[in-house]
Amino acid sequence: MKDILDTIDSECFAPVFKDYFERLRRHHHLQSFEVLPGKLLCAIDGTQYHSSKSVHCDGCLTKQHRNGEITYNHAVLQGAIMHPSQRQVIPVMPEAIKNTDGAKKQDCEMNAAKRFVKRLKKAHPRQSFIICGDGLMSKQPLIESTLAEGFSFLFMAKKDDHKYLYDWLAAYESLSSQSYTDEKDVTHQFSWQNDVPLHGGEKSIHVNYLEYRQIKKGKQTYLGSWVSDIEINKDNVIALAKAGRCRWKIENECFNSLKNQGYEVEHNYGHGHENLSYNMYLLTLLAFFYHQIFELTDGAYQQCRQEYGSKRFLWENFRVTIRYVLFDSWADLMTHLLTDHEITEEAYYRP
Repeated sequence: MKDILDTIDSECFAPVFKDYFERLRRHHHLQSFEVLPGKLLCAIDGTQYHSSKSVHCDGCLTKQHRNGEITYNHAVLQGAIMHPSQRQVIPVMPEAIKNTDGAKKQDCEMNAAKRFVKRLKKAHPRQSFIICGDGLMSKQPLIESTLAEGFSFLFMAKKDDHKYLYDWLAAYESLSSQSYTDEKDVTHQFSWQNDVPLHGGEKSIHVNYLEYRQIKKGKQTYLGSWVSDIEINKDNVIALAKAGRCRWKIENECFNSLKNQGYEVEHNYGHGHENLSYNMYLLTLLAFFYHQIFELTDGAYQQCRQEYGSKRFLWENFRVTIRYVLFDSWADLMTHLLTDHEITEEAYYRP
């Protein structure tokens, strides 16, 4: 199986991601993910899934240490649809960060992000996205690539990375602002300024700046700032700030689940010579994708998740049960788990 998977072009998996995304869209499951009318938030970030000092291939990224040793790794630029009030995240086909024949420079997350937005547009030409990323992404080349595909952007903008932008903002007597205090006595403060230069270059793109502070018992517990092409006003500033904070879900709900919640995406299932390592990542990601769909759409699966708690514990019960009992369908299996917790070999032995 590994030999076969190694030779399969990884692009063969892209239509699967597209197909299930379109199924969710056609059945209106994605409407609850719109952060602004008609717009889905797609957070992007890079992650590593293979690292070794001995096992490698031509596509591996490399890092040379001071002692002369070289670490080889594989990484991807992953995107996922998310919403501040939705527990599920919907992954899309990632973009591999890998070296290719003839390339003079090592591939990087920024170049992969540019390829990613082109892929996303090609796969979903009629869907409007807001691309959300960390401070690494808030540079003019990626912003221009994002806008060229007809997408909006919402990228973190840190003071250390955008000194000119913050100096420009400091020249204003005051920024537009609003605030409110919630039922837990937490104060949420928002300030913004539209049409400011991103940097001091001659051809600097102009962006809209948003800052959000969270204050509890007189202490600042969160500070975040972003730049966007979306004009910010009192009607959308809260939604945009929540969307910007939502980006952490790609780390916690996506990457953390893939690495620590039973998927074991960093396990060495085999590196291969061509595509095996990346294809195993894609197959694992598809398994995660299906489970997110079940949690979003399947009542029986939702009840099982609630009843059994962690995914790892639920799947262990799946495995133990089907060792002793035959079921006609997954629905029958889940119904059985919800109605009979005393599953033993003796109880289900059939002579």
